[in-house]
Amino acid sequence: MTEASGGAGVRALMIEDDERLAQLTTRYLAAHGIETRYEVTGSRGLDEAMRGRYDVILIDVMLPERDGIDVCRSLRQMSDVPVIMLTACGTEADRVLGLESGADDYVTKPFSTRELLARVRAVVRRSRGQLGPSNRALRVGGLVLDPGNLYVENKGVSVSLTSFEFTLLYALAERAGRVLTREQLLDLVHGSAEEAFDRSIDTHVSRLRRKLGDDPRQPQLLLTVRGVGYMLAKGTRT
Repeated sequence: MTEASGGAGVRALMIEDDERLAQLTTRYLAAHGIETRYEVTGSRGLDEAMRGRYDVILIDVMLPERDGIDVCRSLRQMSDVPVIMLTACGTEADRVLGLESGADDYVTKPFSTRELLARVRAVVRRSRGQLGPSNRALRVGGLVLDPGNLYVENKGVSVSLTSFEFTLLYALAERAGRVLTREQLLDLVHGSAEEAFDRSIDTHVSRLRRKLGDDPRQPQLLLTVRGVGYMLAKGTRT
């Protein structure tokens, strides 16, 4: 384990068994204002993630003791801290598996440290409610979204979402009643062309439906428009 300080109020934990890569990455992030610590096994990384207070967790998929998918799933049972998966496998199935485990984003190895820095900053902005100029509370039917606190309530019941899920739902809520393509949604949540594969958005919508109690077989809230994209059913918006 090593630690590097950046002093900009953002703390990151990297769980990566390639110690040389971890050292180089933590130094780079530190030089750009991100205080970063690393652990080299899944078990130690999960313990540190739960013990420390971090703004973002970077998790390698292939880890000793506990793999990254298992670590992410375990973390999600106890925390909504933003997670970026680091994977050497660039297939769509591998990326979907990472997203389904609860990750907010993923980066494929070998990665550019500049790209990783951009992804880290993006998920931290989302988690802090810094969604842009429309950063205001919304109500659509029984759905209430407060970006200042990343708070979601559906029919009076609070719902715990990851920062990416919140941002995606917020984008749909701002445009309730309008169909948005997957590409439009990726653009609205500040995705990149590299991650614009169909099942990325599909996976997040599936997770949102499950958390909101929206029957995936007959959804009433998050509607699929076949061949086009998705739409949030329009209610009384304030």
